[in-house]
Amino acid sequence: MDETDFWQIIDDTWEAAVGDPDEQAERLVERLVQLTPDDVIDFARLFEARFQRAYRHDLWGAAHLLLDGASEETFDYFRCWLIGQGREVFEGGLAEPDDLADLLPEFDEEEDGEAEDLGYAADEAYEQLTGLPLPDVGGRQAGRPSGTPLDFEDPDVMAKRFPKLWERYGDQ
Repeated sequence: MDETDFWQIIDDTWEAAVGDPDEQAERLVERLVQLTPDDVIDFARLFEARFQRAYRHDLWGAAHLLLDGASEETFDYFRCWLIGQGREVFEGGLAEPDDLADLLPEFDEEEDGEAEDLGYAADEAYEQLTGLPLPDVGGRQAGRPSGTPLDFEDPDVMAKRFPKLWERYGDQ
């Protein structure tokens, strides 16, 4: 499995689930169990690599605004959700987190921004296929997010760093 295959599976399951993260996770497991165990491992590695790439202070700040606060756990679930939105939204959000204001025009903090189960879809599919737990594919992040830390509670810092997101979600 390569990156193109990975994103095609993400896009197909997002479309089939009409953007519902819980439904997408179920569809993703259904799709992955149709693959070989080695392909599921490859999918898990590709997912984990993107999850790690998104462990950044600036993206966390964007999530903090979108969700009206984001603990470390909430940020983990947000990163899973962001991957589930597909390549364009994911890569665009990483290129410039403030652009999520444009990439997610209908974002609803009550319904969007959390997809914990997407992060475990490969584990579940692999176990269904083999009866064994998914081998370690690199593990979750250790240490601190990359980039420059931001004071998420300082309105001036957040408004300056994320002007588009601040306009829509700041000072709620």
